[in-house]
Amino acid sequence: MRIVVDTSVIVAVITNELHKNRLIEITKGAELIAPASLHWEIGNAFSAMFRRERISLEQAKSALSVYKKIPIKFHDVRLDSVLELSKKYNLYAYDIYFLLCAKNLKVPLLSIDRQMLASGTEMGLNIIEV
Repeated sequence: MRIVVDTSVIVAVITNELHKNRLIEITKGAELIAPASLHWEIGNAFSAMFRRERISLEQAKSALSVYKKIPIKFHDVRLDSVLELSKKYNLYAYDIYFLLCAKNLKVPLLSIDRQMLASGTEMGLNIIEV
């Protein structure tokens, strides 16, 4: 089974958040797919955690070492399609990258982000909720 995973899923797993075990259970044996923007979004998530003093640099580096071990296949999405859907659904491009990835590949999207799940449902995507 192939699954598109968004940033919320990866960050939850690599930082040992509440849903970690369930997310690992759901994705065990699956081919994980994400847009290349995942790298930058993880960096942005950690920078936000730094600002809120939720994580230290050492913890972030440790989490990144875990991230590097997760086998994720990266899928390119067309920017013109991203812009069209961003306008249509009034969403940031960062969210559309994941939604479009799932739509293009006709695979389910796994997220713990409620807004992402609602947007995916609105687009008619197959959604996996935790």
